Amino acid sequence: MKLGIVGSGKIVHDFLTTANKIDNLELAAISTTKRSEGIAQDLAKKYDIKEAYADNDRLYHDSTVDTVYVGVPNFLHYDVAKKALEAGKNVICEKPLVETIDQAKELKKIADENDRIIVEAITNIHLENYKQMKKDLSEIAPIHIVSLNFTQYSSRYDNFLKGIIEPVFDPKKDGGALIDINIYNIHLAVGLFGKPKKVQYYPVMQKGIDTSGILNMIYPGMQASLVAAKDSYANQRSYIEGEKGTIYFDGSPGVLSNFSVDPKDGEVKHYKLNKYPHRMASEFNDFVQIIDHHDTKTANKLFDHSMAVMDVLVAAKKSYM
Repeated sequence: MKLGIVGSGKIVHDFLTTANKIDNLELAAISTTKRSEGIAQDLAKKYDIKEAYADNDRLYHDSTVDTVYVGVPNFLHYDVAKKALEAGKNVICEKPLVETIDQAKELKKIADENDRIIVEAITNIHLENYKQMKKDLSEIAPIHIVSLNFTQYSSRYDNFLKGIIEPVFDPKKDGGALIDINIYNIHLAVGLFGKPKKVQYYPVMQKGIDTSGILNMIYPGMQASLVAAKDSYANQRSYIEGEKGTIYFDGSPGVLSNFSVDPKDGEVKHYKLNKYPHRMASEFNDFVQIIDHHDTKTANKLFDHSMAVMDVLVAAKKSYM
């Protein structure tokens, strides 16, 4: 896979620290705004990226690029992904995929018409711990209570309190705790249990944005409570509770670095199966395999999962707005 990166923010910097752990990946180009041109050039030098552009159109039409990684703020995902697909590139788009169901359907239509692949970059459903956890659900079933917690005091929250509003706290730019971090909980819950019958979001609102909140997802015979906070600190632990035992894990649901199975009758089993120390390495190794082998079956399955998550997000927004 010959990757062109659009964006030079925090997530791109983070990804580049593990790019050398991704097999058969070539960093072909990076593009950013004119204002951030120096950052792109510095990243290109540091990580041996072949081209650095201050014009996204040049990257879209770079013949050495076969796939575009969309690493820009949420509200720009749709426009960048659409232009990349129309230019004949595969697309890996950071979470959340886009803002609306119609936008997601349009991007998939363009991808299919151009025989290209579009996938959402979401870490946890590609991790080895997640795959094992899904297998172990049967050991504690039937499951009745799920409590997932992603609490992360935002590095931008202090500025927010001072009135400096950055995209992650801007309602006009698809910001907020639901979209930015509860999406990891949603991907995990939908991946493990499927789409819920009903959702209801209870946000903590400040300056017109949800800085934290609780999303209730209702299933037949099961309730899931998904907590996400950008305005608080916590030592996080999440639980999946069943009649025959409990599965629990500590830390971020996006990293999922560990989990334990505690059966009602038996010994606790502890797992740390993730192959790579960085949370983004497994997903991008999967994406390289999918794109290099043009594996549309797996790509479509991942897109269907992303659409189910989109349905939850849209319903959650409607439930409180």
